[in-house]
Amino acid sequence: MAVAAALVVTATNPAPATAAPAYNYAEALQKSLLFYEAQQSGPLPDWNRVSWRGDSALTDGADVGLDLTGGWYDAGDHVKFGFPMAFSATMLAWGAVEYRAGYVASGQLPHLLNNLRFVNDYFIKAHPAPNVLYGQVGKGDDDHKWWGPAEVMPMARPAYRIDASCGGAELAAETAAAMAASSMVFRPTDAAYANTLVSHARQLYTFADTVRKSYHECITDATSFYRSWSGYQDELVWGAIWLHRATGEAAYLTKAETEYDRLGTEPQTSTRSYKWTLAWDNKQFGAYVLLANLTGRQKYVDDANRWLDYWTVGVNGEKVRTSPGGMAVLDTWGALRYAANTAFAALVYSDKTTDATRKTRYHDFAVRQINYALGANPRNSSYVIGFGTNPPKNPHHRTAHGSWWDSQTVPVETRHVLYGALVGGPSAPDDVYRDDRGDYVMNEVATDYNAGFTSALARLTSQYGGTPLANFPQPESPDIDEITVETTVMQAEPRATGIKAIVYNKSAYPARALTTAKFRYYFRPDGTGPVTVTPGYTQGCPSPTTARQFSGDIWYVEIDCTGYTIAPAGQSAHRMEVQFKIGVPEGGTWNPANDPSYQPAAGPNRGVTLYAAGTRIWGDEPGTTPPPTTPPPTTPPPTTPPPTTPPPTTPPPTTPPPTTPPPTTPPPAGSCDVSYGTNDWNSGFTGTVTVRNTGGTTLSGWTLRWTFPTAAQQVTQSWSATVTQTGTQVTATNVAWNGALAPGGSTTFGFNAAHGGSNPKPTTYTLNGTACTVS
Repeated sequence: MAVAAALVVTATNPAPATAAPAYNYAEALQKSLLFYEAQQSGPLPDWNRVSWRGDSALTDGADVGLDLTGGWYDAGDHVKFGFPMAFSATMLAWGAVEYRAGYVASGQLPHLLNNLRFVNDYFIKAHPAPNVLYGQVGKGDDDHKWWGPAEVMPMARPAYRIDASCGGAELAAETAAAMAASSMVFRPTDAAYANTLVSHARQLYTFADTVRKSYHECITDATSFYRSWSGYQDELVWGAIWLHRATGEAAYLTKAETEYDRLGTEPQTSTRSYKWTLAWDNKQFGAYVLLANLTGRQKYVDDANRWLDYWTVGVNGEKVRTSPGGMAVLDTWGALRYAANTAFAALVYSDKTTDATRKTRYHDFAVRQINYALGANPRNSSYVIGFGTNPPKNPHHRTAHGSWWDSQTVPVETRHVLYGALVGGPSAPDDVYRDDRGDYVMNEVATDYNAGFTSALARLTSQYGGTPLANFPQPESPDIDEITVETTVMQAEPRATGIKAIVYNKSAYPARALTTAKFRYYFRPDGTGPVTVTPGYTQGCPSPTTARQFSGDIWYVEIDCTGYTIAPAGQSAHRMEVQFKIGVPEGGTWNPANDPSYQPAAGPNRGVTLYAAGTRIWGDEPGTTPPPTTPPPTTPPPTTPPPTTPPPTTPPPTTPPPTTPPPTTPPPAGSCDVSYGTNDWNSGFTGTVTVRNTGGTTLSGWTLRWTFPTAAQQVTQSWSATVTQTGTQVTATNVAWNGALAPGGSTTFGFNAAHGGSNPKPTTYTLNGTACTVS
């Protein structure tokens, strides 16, 4: 392909300011760009830096026989709407074309190139033939009815396309603009890829120009979400401008100028529209700036001036609404994205205009709008998640929230930091804002919200500098035990123990479905008589009917959930309940007290082990003892099973009764190690303690002691050990099943406790009276 030598446009590099910047624009740019990695769909690339995201929507396009994985989820939902996605890519690319130096100076250029390639690779997949473009994956209503993480979406995701018989000029032309603009960003480093993007852009623009139909008439599901109310004329101008810039071909500039005269006007006038702004729907305002800068022709200059004057000083006594704090408020829904888009275009225009008054006016307006979003507002609060002072914490974003319940209110706190996302902000010119997850007007985020904002930050970084954060982002750690098994003793009978076991999947780091789960309940058949395993109620997975030997005198029943899905996708979907009874027939005796999995208190039970694809992901396997001389026989379950739904029972107390520990064997000095970790919340914490025998002698019973640094640290509940406290002195004693610690062996117990605002860790521990090392 012949490409003109003047393709690479030299960006305007503003002179450095003498005054210190109001904000660290490089950090804001770094975080704003990261947001796009949180929005990635499909198999995640190795360079994705969002630790709590995983692969998702891996069958997109399968219904039409194509691979349509990849691209960006639109907002806090999981539909891939091609129209706003393409606009977002165009705006990001435009920022890099104009202000590449800002990305270079902040070290963000590699990340920008990664993200632009990711989305353009999707556009290439979505354009399998010259007059075919897939413009949406996922059905809007079905997607919006469900609230959960992207990795475990349960609904079908149909693919929708435009073609020669059912066109969509605005969609095709916008995608052409995105690929043409992106080609300019890649040309200095990957000319072959840039040429590929230009080739697709040419075909798509010809398609748009030839089949002049509105895309919502073909992709009807988009009508309620992203219908282009401005029509396709603005995209025909916009797309031609970008192809001219990408190729240097005069024919595309001529095409843009010809189509320009058909752009929208103010009602009952011949004056070009100026009371709206550049956004996913209407690009004509961006065309004003681009053509004014490219040609210098007065009619484009006049249109650009009139539009930006409306946003700054007013036109004919009318002006965009402005809050007391200085925010320009065009519309209620996502008002900050309109201000940010306008700010970016104002910066591009101010860098080229020769009108000194307007140069300063538009530049200063843009800086005020971006600074407002970063925290220069009456609330003294940032509207960028994870940046600045008092940023939003509860965006309307399903995956960031991390619900396992298909609910906006469970859990109460958002589990992940959606770094860099610009929220909608105040919905009226009153500077009022609520950090409410359910308020999608003020608190939704979207790829188009961040597009002009990111590009404006690149410009301000070029001028004012700044320093990106080192070692950012850091991986997040789970806020809770993500996947657990809880047990309840349903029947404590002289000859049997009835167990209700529930697997809970509340995973979010990332969210993941269990499809090969198996879990085991361990016991010692030390009573008299043959052991029977009786199945009971099950939510899905087969209830067990037989026992198997684990080692020595320890046996287990296994519940195999292979082929059943347990996923954080809803009230029932995130759990799997299975009931069973282990015991002996009439006349026998049964004692569950020394069973490794027996736990009288209802709750998480680490004595039950859970496996996924053969890997243990929860629980502690029991130690071993010499096998019995004669393995216990088993008998078939009775012909009449227990009721499928057990009668209500009074739950056992949350704290198991103290047990009398066996005599303890003091370890040799320095032969134990303790690991102590916490998961804190406002006024409490969960402690997890692992005790390891580093000596050469088996411990027959153990007692661990430590001292809390503050009196406010008070244990309230424990499991897998009997924990008592006097003052600040804490004593933890083994329970029946974990008292024996072989050399190299370890056991873990946990507890819940209160604290007084600070939660310092203990520094010394003794095991059976001997000091331990701390790891």
